[in-house]
Formats: sequence, C-alpha cells, structure tokens
Amino acid sequence: MTDTAAPAFTHGSTFKHVVVMTSTGSVGLMAIFAVDFLNLFYISLLGEVELAAAIGYAGTVLFFATAVSIGVTIAGTALVSRALGSRDRDAARRLGGSFLVYSLAITVAATAIAQPLLGDVLSLLGATGRTHAVAERFLWMVMPSTPLLALGMAGSGILRAVGDPHRAMWVTLGGGLVTAVFDPVFIFAFGLGVDGAAIVSILSRLVLAGLALHGAIRVHDLLGRPSLAELRADSRALSVIAVPAVLTNVATPVGNVFVTASLADFGDAAVAAWAVIGRIIPLAFAPVFALTGAIGPILGQNVGARLFERVRRALADSLMLVTVYVLVIWVVLALLRWPVAHMFGLSEPAAALAAFYALWLTGLFVFNGALFVANAAFNNLGFPVLSMVFNWGRATLGTVPFVWAGAAWGAEGVLAGQALGGVVFGVVGVIVAFKVVARLGRGDGESGAPPLASPPLTPFTSGEDAAVTPSP
Repeated sequence: MTDTAAPAFTHGSTFKHVVVMTSTGSVGLMAIFAVDFLNLFYISLLGEVELAAAIGYAGTVLFFATAVSIGVTIAGTALVSRALGSRDRDAARRLGGSFLVYSLAITVAATAIAQPLLGDVLSLLGATGRTHAVAERFLWMVMPSTPLLALGMAGSGILRAVGDPHRAMWVTLGGGLVTAVFDPVFIFAFGLGVDGAAIVSILSRLVLAGLALHGAIRVHDLLGRPSLAELRADSRALSVIAVPAVLTNVATPVGNVFVTASLADFGDAAVAAWAVIGRIIPLAFAPVFALTGAIGPILGQNVGARLFERVRRALADSLMLVTVYVLVIWVVLALLRWPVAHMFGLSEPAAALAAFYALWLTGLFVFNGALFVANAAFNNLGFPVLSMVFNWGRATLGTVPFVWAGAAWGAEGVLAGQALGGVVFGVVGVIVAFKVVARLGRGDGESGAPPLASPPLTPFTSGEDAAVTPSP
C-alpha cells in the first residue's frame, strides 16, 4: 500500500524539525539518564563511598547492554523511516514487527551470555571487596530486565520514525518519573538501599516498554505480523545496520572500561568521582546524545524521498545546534562545579576531580557531539560501517594512548586524556559525512525526484517475493 500523505520531515524547515525532534528526544533521554542519576544521588545519601563506587562500576557494565539496544534501535528506526519516506506503509508495518522481534531476540541472547560473566567483568574493571559484592548484586537484579529496555527503545524508535516525537518523549519520561517517585520510597522508606534502587530500575523499564508498545500498536498501528520468511529477510536487512551499529555503540563502553580501570589505580574516590561525572554529563548534554536518534528519522525520510539537499541542511543545522548548546552548558557547569560535586557527598579529592572536569574538559564535548551527528548520517545513508570505524577509532586510538599518557599526571590526567582523544575523530567524521551526502546527491541526479524514482541505496527482498524495499 502506498501512503499518499507527504511524510512529516520531507517538507518544512529542517532546522525546526531538528530542534523539535532534539528537544523532545532530549527530554525523554534525560528521563533515562535521570534513572542512573537519581540512583546514584539517593545511594550517595547513605554516606558510604563504597556504595557510590559500586553504582559507578555497575553503570559501566549496564552501558554495554544499553549500547546493544541502542544499536538495534538505530537499525529499526532507519528502516521504518525510510519505508515511510517512500510512502510504503505496508513495508513500514512489516518492518516494525520484525524490528520488535529482532530486538527482543538479540537482547535476550546478549543478556543470557553476559549474566554469568558479571563478577569477572567487575574484577576486570578493578572492583574489589564490598564494592565488588554490591555492584554484582545490583547487576544480577537489573540485567535480566534488559529485554524490557529493548522493547521500550524499539517502540520509541518507531514513534520517532513516524514523526511523533512528543509521544516518544512521554514514553521515556514515564520511566524517569517512576524512578523519581519510587527511588526514595524503596531505598529509604522500605530500607532496601541498593536493592531498592535495582527494583525501581526494573519497574521503570516495565513502564517504558508498556508506554512504547501502546503508542506503536494502538496509536499508529505500525507493528505488523511478518511471516517467518519476511522475518528472516527483514532480519538480514536489520543486521546490515544493527551489527555495525551495535559494535559502534559498544565501542564507547569499551573505552570507558579502560578509563574506569585506569582511575581504579587512584582509589575508590577517583572511581566515585568518575561515576558522578558519568551521570552529570549525559544529563547535562542529553540534547546532544538525543541528536543521534532525533535526526535519524529526518535523514531517513528524506533519503527515502531522495531529497539529499535537505539531508545536507539537516546535518549542518544539527552541528550548529550542538556547538551552541555545548558552549552554553560548559559555562553553566563551570560556574556550578563545586555545588554539583558536593551534592553527591563526595570526599574532597573526589569533588576536586569532578570540579576539574567541569571547568576544563566539558567544552571538548562538542567534538563528541560532532561525531554523534556524523554517526547518524552514516547509519541512515547506508554506511553504518563508517560509523563503527570512527567510534572504535575514538574508543581505542582516541582513548588508550591519551589516557595512558595522562595517567602520569594522576587522575586529572586520565580524564584529560579521555576528553582530548576525541577531537580529531569528531572533526574528520563530520568532513566524511558531508562528503558522503554530496556523493549520494550527485549519484541521484535531481535531489527532489519523486520517492523511489531511482533505486534504493541498498535493496533487499521482502519476504518470499522480489519486491524491493528501501534500506540504508
């Protein structure tokens, strides 16, 4: 079935689309980051540095599971938005259903593999004694709920793909509100401490999944029931993007593992400071993190409609938004560095380390944001391997030698090395992204050609027939 209505992002101001999608996406993403933030904040009120450090170690491990879900969501959102951009709603519904099944299967398998290795991974990170025991118990409780997180992210991705950012925002905001309300109840009123934080994290993911599926199924009817043959074909198409996208997202926690292990040499205070930084930065820069998922549907719909000049404009608008936002937040965090550091009850050395990061290093996040924008372009234009290459380059060549060298100057040097290593990769990534758009625009002829006037960038067969459906 061909949808005659013009897809939402193929007309109107690209800057307005970027701002609306990013602002709504960032509110929702803030809610997800707020779960970790509030967990750490409430645990810190118990006044034990080992508990704060344990949450820091657990957060590093959980980021791996989240990275898998994000990678799969990138693939599903790209394919569904491309189908909607080419006005093929039947293909979008089928892909939506396949996306959900695929996401669930991947995360169940990944969780089953990871669960028995949790203790060893924490030891590898440098956790010892009571800190190790608390972190492992927290992870054993929370990790099995990863498929719920995957379902919530998949449903939210479909909502963004169809151009319903406000509903997608409320999906993730709902999960954050659960944490805000119930964390103090379970941690303090019920006296469950870290166990209470783990239980609330699970409840939050349950609400996230329920709201997302309601929007995707009941509101937009974008979850079809693919046949087994269609599911196999769609799974191959999803894997073309999802595998490099997952590897791309896993690169960041791999880099963070090296940073965490390096900081562990300077004691629990340094790891606790890193845990606070790891919660403050995502929350403060949520719009930058949200930008990757926010502009994906904008790029996808315009690629499906062969409007490559609008793709280029959306990238330029995104970079401008990233630069202005990071500079503003840098000033704010620099001014508030000591109150923010002390609100978590950090020791003076740990607070000084967090304040150092806020004052001198947060401005360099603009280069991370540039790389996020480039990754979104690569994933939605049919070049997910480039995204993987740049992210792994950032996590290895852009992290290990810089952190290793910086360690000679103490924990501050470790953090400085981690931040400085991303400059080159952010700049080069953006340059390559614009070159890719320019090349695709030249190859497509008139960028304003009707949807599917020229062959899809990466064709794949749908089900048992040979019908071609657009795929990045």
